Amino acid sequence: MTLSKSMRRLALCAFAAFSVAAHAQIKVGVDLSSTGPAAAIGITSKNAMLMWPKTIAGQEAQYLILDDGSDPGAAVRNIRKLITEDKVDVIVGPNITPAALAALDPVAEYETPMITLIGSASVVEPQEGKKVWAFKMAQTDRAMADVMTRYMANHGVKTVGFIGFADSYGDSWFNEFSKFAELRHIKIVASERFNRTDASVTGQILKLMAAKPDAVLIAGAGTPTVLPQRTLVERGYKGAIYQTHGIATPEFIKLGGKDVEGTLFPTQPVVVARTLPADHPSKKAALAFVNAYEAKYGPGTVTQFAGDAAGVYPRLQDAVARALKAGQPGTQAFRVALRSELEHAHELVVPNGVVNTSQTDHVGLDQRASVMGVIKDGKFTYLSQ
Repeated sequence: MTLSKSMRRLALCAFAAFSVAAHAQIKVGVDLSSTGPAAAIGITSKNAMLMWPKTIAGQEAQYLILDDGSDPGAAVRNIRKLITEDKVDVIVGPNITPAALAALDPVAEYETPMITLIGSASVVEPQEGKKVWAFKMAQTDRAMADVMTRYMANHGVKTVGFIGFADSYGDSWFNEFSKFAELRHIKIVASERFNRTDASVTGQILKLMAAKPDAVLIAGAGTPTVLPQRTLVERGYKGAIYQTHGIATPEFIKLGGKDVEGTLFPTQPVVVARTLPADHPSKKAALAFVNAYEAKYGPGTVTQFAGDAAGVYPRLQDAVARALKAGQPGTQAFRVALRSELEHAHELVVPNGVVNTSQTDHVGLDQRASVMGVIKDGKFTYLSQ
């Protein structure tokens, strides 16, 4: 049968349209704190992203990575640029809580899903308003406070002195820690705050020590958390020192040296991958990532934040495969569908846990993603309850 000229033209147009659709490029906009006080977090996250495959669910992928300098205002400007000028399909980052909260405005305004790399659940809870566009990779402060206070209670801690960042990270940790401390009959006998850029915290530490707590919790992230711990050690504090999951970087150990030896902290599987129990559900994925990352960047370089960033890729791979049925990358239909499909991860194993998301849970991690660690002989090591 011979096709008419008009039918051949229609067939060619259809083939061209199919070809474009089949090769539509997915654009991923990334905002990280690669410089500034949170650089130790942002740099390792970026390193992990540079290992991402060049395709997502069979589609060519373009990754546009910008630095916000640990400044929430800069983060918002970056994200607006990525969405309005670069026309990205999804935002990854920011990696500090104040920036992620500020970023809710542009992602909701332009209906673009955002997968953050922060610890605080405040960016995704409650699931209403602008927050429906936000997802989160790292385990929540709530879950980390749960595993930490359980360990404290099991090891005789009755009183705790708290010192945290004077921002939303410190606020979130104080709120969550307080709830679980009360549940486990642990009393907070003193509470202090400090800024990420402070040069001294002597006054706050002396007040904490005057309360004579069994343990001190430092609620911060990255290298700024070394300062209060070093001050405690220099002032002769002999109780246990706990930190949050925000410390898990080689820079923290390098800067802290002997002053951070013995630090107790909640963390996720990647940080202690080599010492995890053999039956941990994420050990295989965590160990595979750690080996690949350290082969590229050197021994002892992996961080929890790198693990979180690594987990973004399988999250996208999983959701994009289904979202493509609703629209092509670069369209609003695709972005809306991608947001919806990110809510439907089921038993998805990533380096830092197992993900099960829903309309009300945009994190999706359970206690399989929370373990206790200790700094022993200059290394992050798994610590059984």
